[in-house]
Amino acid sequence: MKKGLLKGSNLYLIAIFSLLYAPIFYLIFYSFNAGGDMNGFSGFTWEHYLAVFEDKRLITIVLNTLLVAFLSALIATMIGTFGAMGIYYTKNRKTRNTLLSFNNILMVSPDVIIGASFLIFFTFLGLGLGFGSVLLSHIAFSIPIVVLMVLPKMQEMNDSMIMAARDLGANSLQVLSRIVLPSITPGILAGFFMAFTYSLDDFAVTFFVTGNGFSTLSVEIYSRARQGVSLEINALSALMFVFSLALVSGYYFIQQHNYSKKQKLRHKQHAEAVDMI
Repeated sequence: MKKGLLKGSNLYLIAIFSLLYAPIFYLIFYSFNAGGDMNGFSGFTWEHYLAVFEDKRLITIVLNTLLVAFLSALIATMIGTFGAMGIYYTKNRKTRNTLLSFNNILMVSPDVIIGASFLIFFTFLGLGLGFGSVLLSHIAFSIPIVVLMVLPKMQEMNDSMIMAARDLGANSLQVLSRIVLPSITPGILAGFFMAFTYSLDDFAVTFFVTGNGFSTLSVEIYSRARQGVSLEINALSALMFVFSLALVSGYYFIQQHNYSKKQKLRHKQHAEAVDMI
């Protein structure tokens, strides 16, 4: 019975992943098409990839997108990490739940509503739309993601270590840098990568707050797609897919490295305890 359920679950997972990845691989396949459309594969070519690198405007937009994603993820990670600490150390349960609810508002709100709200807010303040407005918007919607990634690691942390450090004379900065931050590093890294990828492919919010000649990759692809799908976009999408895959792989290896370090530390502590006995 269990083997049957296992086979059924495996087939279900294969079907789901096939459904999700088939359009991506279809798009990548036609990025090598020598023809100018996706109606039929007429031959293999690299010309669409060469066209991507020759398109200076497109390269500038890609660099702008990466810059916004990196800066917003970095700033959001710093703010979100300390925000998660603030929520965790809030003693009043009702206040803590209220703060969590406010944090989750941006997570559950539709992107169109968030984008329109930011547009109204920036217009009210008299701020011009461009790099600054896009960066601030991406920081704002990335902070809740970081908080949700860091908070579980705060809850897993052994508070007795902090108490022991306090008893040994450690100040707040030493406790933060030597105990708290190392303990929640996996959550911080997860928050950064999630914020980075979320910023990288955001369209709805960015569409509302971009302007003054500044554009991101998602908005540019949408604009070009309205004029007709170009295989240059296929090639660019394939490159971004490989880049995202590299990011995920990098995060996976970092997690594995941290896990190996923890395992080695546990074995060392166990061996020391056995020697003492």
